[in-house]
Amino acid sequence: MSNTLYDISVGSFLQSLSGLSIVLQKGAEYAAENQLNVDDFVKASVHSDMLPFLFQVNCARMHTVDALESLEKGEFSPPKSTEQRDYAGLQAMVSETLEELNQVSADSVNAKQGKTVIFKFGGREIPFTAENFILSFSLPNLNFHTTTAYDILRAQGVPLGKADFLGKMRIGV
Repeated sequence: MSNTLYDISVGSFLQSLSGLSIVLQKGAEYAAENQLNVDDFVKASVHSDMLPFLFQVNCARMHTVDALESLEKGEFSPPKSTEQRDYAGLQAMVSETLEELNQVSADSVNAKQGKTVIFKFGGREIPFTAENFILSFSLPNLNFHTTTAYDILRAQGVPLGKADFLGKMRIGV
């Protein structure tokens, strides 16, 4: 059986975001247990020259729901700014994104197979097929930003493990 565009996009997005949701929940629990201000995590980063936790979590939406919208529009451009949210707002955004993804039909995504998606950034335009946009742009970016969010919380002392990051795996034969 071959994987469909829906499987490689929405299936993978759901797994990554379910892991991110777990990571965020554990971050909130850790802050509460240790009498830390959970909103301090929002501005934390791995290094001073890297974008903060807020940006990393916002990108999870950009490379999932916004990526799917790009399949419809035929173009993708990153937003000009990151929506400001507190920690609870980031948790809510991830939950809402999971809900939205669970409402996406396989037929609607699979109908975009082979369609052109143009990545526009600055003066550059990079053409992709829908499949290559998901496989070589959205998924690697989603993995980078969810990994970075995990790393930021881990560096703040949140006891996280690989199983937390992996989220709900697609198992079965």
